[in-house]
Amino acid sequence: MPVTDEAIEKIKAMIVSGELRPGSRLPKEADLASRLGLSRNSLREAVKALSLIRVLDVRQGDGTYVTSLEPNLLLDSLSFIVDFHLDDTVMEFLEVRRILEPAAAAMATRVMSDEDIAALREVLEGLGDDAALEELIDNDLEFHRRIAVGSGNVVLCSLIDGLSGPTTRARLWRGVTEEGAVAQTREQHRSIFDAIAGRNPDLAHAWATVHVAGVEQWLRATLGAAGSSLS
Repeated sequence: MPVTDEAIEKIKAMIVSGELRPGSRLPKEADLASRLGLSRNSLREAVKALSLIRVLDVRQGDGTYVTSLEPNLLLDSLSFIVDFHLDDTVMEFLEVRRILEPAAAAMATRVMSDEDIAALREVLEGLGDDAALEELIDNDLEFHRRIAVGSGNVVLCSLIDGLSGPTTRARLWRGVTEEGAVAQTREQHRSIFDAIAGRNPDLAHAWATVHVAGVEQWLRATLGAAGSSLS
């Protein structure tokens, strides 16, 4: 079991057992990590994931609390996870992204202006190491949007833009549940940028393929594991 998943399960067990009740405040991070036998980083990732689906409420400067756990609150936030299991078209969107985005990256190496490449660098370097998950996702979307625009093909840009929305939730969920996913994404963005800045279309195409395929592979494995557990 991935370390983050293990951390999530341990916190959930405390809630299910009644040790943590609705409205309860979680112990301090260092104390809870030590008690559960987790690294503080793994605990933080678990808290991010559980706050995303509204099991936990992170209050800046105050602490982390268990929410009311009301069914309507949880069901509303869990709807996007259910979408993955009920609608396999998200996989098809990712498959199309894997075809189109590498092509856009390769085209951008040939026609993207030096000024636009400099602006793409600013997007890449404008993200701090302590950025919140929402900032990471916004930065990811903007990075891909600028490459699509930089391809110089208005139709291709429109197609890629239309594919971004349906796959954002998959990227978001991967970011909070898969260990190292955020760091890997940033490294791959750097590799794609270096290939574009170096005017190397083959390398840009290859790195963009690896990048998009990573999300697709993760989601396929996640859905497969969920299906196995239900059968």
